Amino acid sequence: MQTSFLLLSLGVCLIVILILSIKLYLIRKSADEIKDAFADRLKNETNTLIDISGNDAHMRTLASSINEELKALRTLRHKFWQGDLEVKDAITGVSHDLRTPLTSIAGYLNLLKQEELSTKAKQYLAVIEERTDTLKNLTEELFDYSVFTSSSEEPDLEELCLNHQLEESLSAYYVVLKGCRITPEISIPEEKVMRKLNRRLLSRIFENIISNAIKYSDGDFFVTLTSDGSMTFSNHTSRLDAIQVGQLFHRFYTVENAKTSTGLGLNIAKLLTEQMGGTIRAEYEDGMIRVILKFHSPPDR
Repeated sequence: MQTSFLLLSLGVCLIVILILSIKLYLIRKSADEIKDAFADRLKNETNTLIDISGNDAHMRTLASSINEELKALRTLRHKFWQGDLEVKDAITGVSHDLRTPLTSIAGYLNLLKQEELSTKAKQYLAVIEERTDTLKNLTEELFDYSVFTSSSEEPDLEELCLNHQLEESLSAYYVVLKGCRITPEISIPEEKVMRKLNRRLLSRIFENIISNAIKYSDGDFFVTLTSDGSMTFSNHTSRLDAIQVGQLFHRFYTVENAKTSTGLGLNIAKLLTEQMGGTIRAEYEDGMIRVILKFHSPPDR
């Protein structure tokens, strides 16, 4: 009798263990489904909600709660995108509206320069011309930023020689570099480094990087191109520290609230670099800033 009771108890225990094991397996399966679905919803823009195959009430409640949070996150994301789009549209509109009157002002200033003016008037005119040029440059930079960020089209690519393109961009800044008493040290390999890129966008990237170097250089400027498509632009600077260098690629970031810059130069360079499959970053060590630009893949043959 006692043996039968023990066997019955053992059988009941085994059944309970089996039921609990199945229950635990189903809960774990539901948890994995929720985890994978949640990761997918965060990674991909989709309106599909999380659903699980199990019938456990607690897991279904958890999935429902996560779905509510996903709906709220989707709403916030949409508001952010809409707000960002409105800001870009406003920038485009303002910069476009300013371009025409600024061009007219520049034209009238040129006419005034041809008139007989007193020394004092010439000084005032020079200040006005300088301020107008600054405002015009800022407006152009804002307009370019809005165009680059709003375009959804893939850039047209062609096979380019980085050696030649880099030398051409540096030559264009020869007068400016000389005026700032900066003598660049350039290291470019004899072997041609070829990449499929957009000529206009690449020139703009080089232009923004070189302009940034001129702005913060203490008098030196080193440019290196290696055969793997990596380019390093470096200079000593007493005007930047590691924290500031880490923020240089942020949109609208300027050092010391500069009034002659929008803070978009390196942000635009980063945007254009990534559009063409490259990478760009900045490093700071021992008073020297390095901007490293790289286009990884060689052109298709």
